[in-house]
Amino acid sequence: MRILVTGAAGFIGSTLAHRLLDRGDEVLGYDNLNDYYDVRLKEARLARLTPRAGFTFLKASLEDRAAMERAFADFQPQRVVNLAAQAGVRYSLENPRAYIDANIVGFLNVLECCRHGGVEHLVYASSSSVYGGNRKLPFAVEDSVDHPLSLYAATKKSNELMAHTYSHLFALPTTGLRFFTVYGPWGRPDMALFLFTSKILAGEPIDVFNYGNHSRDFTYVDDIVEGVMRTLERVPGPDPAFDPLTPSPATSSAPWRVYNIGNHRPVQLSRYIELIEKACGRSAEKRLLPLQPGDVPDTEADVAALMRDTGYSPETPVEVGVQRFVDWYREFYGQ
Repeated sequence: MRILVTGAAGFIGSTLAHRLLDRGDEVLGYDNLNDYYDVRLKEARLARLTPRAGFTFLKASLEDRAAMERAFADFQPQRVVNLAAQAGVRYSLENPRAYIDANIVGFLNVLECCRHGGVEHLVYASSSSVYGGNRKLPFAVEDSVDHPLSLYAATKKSNELMAHTYSHLFALPTTGLRFFTVYGPWGRPDMALFLFTSKILAGEPIDVFNYGNHSRDFTYVDDIVEGVMRTLERVPGPDPAFDPLTPSPATSSAPWRVYNIGNHRPVQLSRYIELIEKACGRSAEKRLLPLQPGDVPDTEADVAALMRDTGYSPETPVEVGVQRFVDWYREFYGQ
């Protein structure tokens, strides 16, 4: 198939592009290579993709409507995976307009191009952050997600609503994937695993928020990508069991679905740090700090819907994933 992947120079997008190329798909990678984090890492990911047969790349932003329309007109994708976004909970407190531009205006451009381009299926990245102030664990797709704690979370919830509107009005099949704390080789420098590893290996202190007491459903990148592949193949239709008198937040009379993709085995941050220390062969000097604004204390994914519809749930143990990341980090940065 011809598949357009936005955010193709990103952590998840580049990993997904390799998987699609491995099975023989044609992939158009779309990314603006912004400087939210080290552009050299994005370029290094892209450098591994560009020599591959079947891969082409366009440098452009989601909010660049003309560039997006040209990409769809020239490539004529059959399916689209939208992974590009302005990421980061904490940065949304500093630069909120970047989130509206990329995650709202940009996503509208994706929806419009999919609608007019006759795309068979749009799969897009949502986030576990949509659960916000919800304290019921594990988080299930049937739960309310009406209390976001950051603008980033609000834009991701907005994406799900926007997608539903297009699924309802134009019969565009869409699937939203709520990712839970993705980690692994080629990961983002603003994420805890990358930050902790770099500082521990450099002998610098690490900032441990919420005094190390919160937990996260850390999910290995290959497991995330497998979930994307499975859902990409499963084009949603209207749910015949949908009841408008008692509507489920997870399904619809439109061809629209949302799923959690998480390891469903939450790990205490203090335990996560122990695993990083073990993999690095060094102890960390910890600066214990309170919970940051916009963060939630705990996350845990209920993946029953994903299992029911695709037969898949993530399974890589955090002990294995952390070691693989540290091994990659040492090799990539020569440490």
